[in-house]
Amino acid sequence: MLTTERRLGAGPPARTGSRAPYRPVVAVAGEPHVVRRDLVGDDAPAEPAPSGPAIACFVHITDLHVTDTESPARFEFVNREWEDSRFRELLTMQRPQETLNPRAIAAMVRAVNELDGGPLTGEAVGLVALTGDAIDNTQRNELDAFLALMNGGIVRPGSGAPDYEGVQRSSWPGEIYWKPDGAPRPDVFTAELGFPTIPGLLELAMDPFESSGLRVPWLACYGNHEQVCQGVGRVTPALARAMTGSRKPVALPDGLDRDRVLELFVDSPELFTRGAAVEVTPDAARRPISRPEFAAVLHESGGHGITPRNRDEGTAYYVHDTDSVRYITLDTVCDAGGADGCIQPEQLHWLERRLEEVHSTFRSRDGTGVRTAGADRYVVLLSHHGLDTLSNPRVDTHAEELRALLLRFPNVVLWLNGHIHANRITPRRDAAGGHGFWEVTTASMVDWPCQSRVVELFDAGHGRLGIACTMLDHDGAGLAGVHRELAANVPLNGFDSWRPGEAEDRNAVLLVRAPFDLRP
Repeated sequence: MLTTERRLGAGPPARTGSRAPYRPVVAVAGEPHVVRRDLVGDDAPAEPAPSGPAIACFVHITDLHVTDTESPARFEFVNREWEDSRFRELLTMQRPQETLNPRAIAAMVRAVNELDGGPLTGEAVGLVALTGDAIDNTQRNELDAFLALMNGGIVRPGSGAPDYEGVQRSSWPGEIYWKPDGAPRPDVFTAELGFPTIPGLLELAMDPFESSGLRVPWLACYGNHEQVCQGVGRVTPALARAMTGSRKPVALPDGLDRDRVLELFVDSPELFTRGAAVEVTPDAARRPISRPEFAAVLHESGGHGITPRNRDEGTAYYVHDTDSVRYITLDTVCDAGGADGCIQPEQLHWLERRLEEVHSTFRSRDGTGVRTAGADRYVVLLSHHGLDTLSNPRVDTHAEELRALLLRFPNVVLWLNGHIHANRITPRRDAAGGHGFWEVTTASMVDWPCQSRVVELFDAGHGRLGIACTMLDHDGAGLAGVHRELAANVPLNGFDSWRPGEAEDRNAVLLVRAPFDLRP
């Protein structure tokens, strides 16, 4: 399941639609690690190898999107507007594979549990770092299903009635949704893209099942989909009532101002409940969660990095220390709504203090060197948004202040994040001091390529720290394999999309100058 051994790609067409073929997922040749020297220059050794014991080995998983696919507060009909640029930030509202998300996540949990160790160091996996959007629509029943997946227990994918009551039902109005049981008139996915008919799939998808849970500790992170409706709209009292109710809209309301559609959804998403609707079974468990509730529930379920102070103050940023590494999880979600992120000054101040604690030397704000009595640790930053998506237009994001702060502290070697549902690795350089760190963004579980990432920190010799990144697939057993194949065939987001990244964004050894003596 490590992609150095074999990768997954597109097989020959199995069916052909009027616009595109439908292709199975097949095994292709594995992908070796690309050595990236962007931060150390060409004088680094050609084939860096671990020298001595590993410093850390962990797995990065992001953007799981555990989804209540029957919620009255999901607005799948917005997908009809995919060609209208005014709706761009509201997409994607619905995916053909989304009822199977929990099965794919459970398969990835199994894959992590079955790892013998990191492919370069052989070190056992010590923890799993999650970086937000564990759930899709800020709902408590989604959070409960996520916790069952991660901690182990019975996962209940459905809500409302025992039967599926959502847009993929054969009788649901609209032909823009894949209908696995078939429909009186062929849907777009079947007719134009060659998607299969799989009778009984929705019934199987809604069945409760047991997840083994992760066998190693895992760290939680707050994302925009934990906070706002479908990752964008602020939760108003009217929307909260609609969320637990019985009226599921199927079309945009009449007279909606399309020129203001994004801000209308951000500020008043309940307006989108006022079009034509279908009655579904109400469910009080669909109620929206808040940041304080997220912190309290995570703390009560085993901590997962969330501290008693987080629980008491209703915050979601914290420190998790191991012998060699300080993991710092940030909260980059904007209360103003919208998908993209920001960071508040009080959190920046908190971050500066936490960085000072694990540096024997750093650079002050005025550029002078500072020495402390503190013991050095490597710093790995975790957040949902990365530097480029700390770009919410509704607030001052303080992105440049964060960049400048991190580059003053040489022990910061790695920043892991998600949000864009794609693999991307970016070097971040400090022009003043020659230091830099690697920003590593991992693709989502919900969209192709449906992967996570194994990360190893090790002494690469010659005064270099090595950070090995290796993509991890799940085994594709059962419904998890159906999920992945459907995701791979979604137009603009599948096999031929930008989401897998380039080779240097996937399996890579990232070199950085060792910020302190790597020897014990």
